[in-house]
Amino acid sequence: MERDVDLLIVGAGPTGLFAAYYAGFREMNVAVVDALPEPGGQVTAMYPEKMIFDVAGFPAVRGRDLVNGLVEQAAQFKPNYLLGRQARTCESTEDGLRVGLADGTSINTRAVLITAGMGEFNPRPLPAGDGWLGRGMVHFVPVLAEHTGQHVVIVGGGDSAFDWALALHPIAASVKIVHRRANFRAHAATVRQVRELGVEIITDAEVLALRGEPLSEVDIKVKGGDARTLPAQTVVAALGFTADLGPIESWGLELDHRAVLVDSTMKTKLDRIYAAGDVAQYPGKVKLIATGFGEAATAVNNIAVVLNPSAHLFPGHSSDGS
Repeated sequence: MERDVDLLIVGAGPTGLFAAYYAGFREMNVAVVDALPEPGGQVTAMYPEKMIFDVAGFPAVRGRDLVNGLVEQAAQFKPNYLLGRQARTCESTEDGLRVGLADGTSINTRAVLITAGMGEFNPRPLPAGDGWLGRGMVHFVPVLAEHTGQHVVIVGGGDSAFDWALALHPIAASVKIVHRRANFRAHAATVRQVRELGVEIITDAEVLALRGEPLSEVDIKVKGGDARTLPAQTVVAALGFTADLGPIESWGLELDHRAVLVDSTMKTKLDRIYAAGDVAQYPGKVKLIATGFGEAATAVNNIAVVLNPSAHLFPGHSSDGS
């Protein structure tokens, strides 16, 4: 099957969704492809219930609510979503580019905007949790209410571990954090908030075993101390994840680790291929959702001029004429 569009956006996270809105505003016919089955990218998959604090105009916004707002914003221009489908190949054509999807669909597009975040990601395993995934151990907490009244043990020392502790503390019977080191990768302010709530943080400790059917206890060992048994109906293994760009790495782009190098217009080294959001890299880059929104607008406006040289780079404000 083939489809023809003006712009194909690869990645349906916040940056991609805002790009879909902005491209529609620039009167482009848009398709959005993502390997995940729902829009929202990592926000939907990893922390839909977390509060996000760095989006302009929102003192705090829940991840799920931000995604719903972005989908609603883009919906007025009717983008075509191709979800649960991985973008695999990209080749030049006489009129633009042809992108092949994993399901055999080919997209003929005049330009591509890559908004793939950190790419495809896989959670790092908890060795003692082998065989427990879906049986009491989780990597993410998409629905907080499922853990109401439970004893929860969170393993990890990064932002996700402490964010889950903040989110689960009001509803769980207890929340404890177990971390193998005394230092944390999480933001200091978040660590302070968790401490002030009275959440027990057990450092220099490792998880030895998960026990029970269903899960009821976790055995841990503190360095230089005795083994302890903690009550737990849920273990959140928040140990981070590995990520890669998948097939996009074979497209001939200039890469820096898992990021695509771009210029000030968000253009990559390849004609008609642009990148925005966490996947894009340039000197001084700061990876924030707010940054991605601005980069999406920059990319789309520059793409508009490439597709129609008589178009203006600055289209006026979206409020004009309303």
